[in-house]
Amino acid sequence: MEAHCKQTFHRARPCRTLMSHQHKIDNVQLHDLPNFATALITNMPASLVIGLVGTLGAGKTTLVQSIAESLGIDASDVTSPTFTLLQSHQTKALRDDTNDDLPHVLHHLDAYRLADEDEFLELGVDELFEESGSWTLIEWADRVEAVMPPGALWIRIEIDDDNDARELILSTRSAKVAQGFLGL
Repeated sequence: MEAHCKQTFHRARPCRTLMSHQHKIDNVQLHDLPNFATALITNMPASLVIGLVGTLGAGKTTLVQSIAESLGIDASDVTSPTFTLLQSHQTKALRDDTNDDLPHVLHHLDAYRLADEDEFLELGVDELFEESGSWTLIEWADRVEAVMPPGALWIRIEIDDDNDARELILSTRSAKVAQGFLGL
């Protein structure tokens, strides 16, 4: 099989399997996600696209809520956007006009009910991907993998059935994003 990944937002061969940087965090309980979210925000660029992958109930929305709360957004305002598809929230950094190293806007999308990548692109996500100072978090991102930007951070959440803990598997092709793994 040819290893091929386009560097555009148009339909391309899925490339997640070709990630050159990976980091695993074992034995994460749901109540640990706020600490992980804070570490993620502290160590990742202010502009980032994050693809979240995992089974139903794995903790994708809970992780988004933890990230939102760490950015000064009321977690109760962050719900799974399965039916609305896209929610955008201003972060504390934007409201207070502080810290350009933090994202100013958090976009939260859910690809679960989308028919295909074309429907995803019709939402205007390619503009969100290029937006400076924002984090775009996409639940069920594996359903739109072919149009994800090459520098995206992928977070796969797997449940350990024995103790209900999670394993977080982070991967990216971006050296800049992978540099943030060191602080996690």
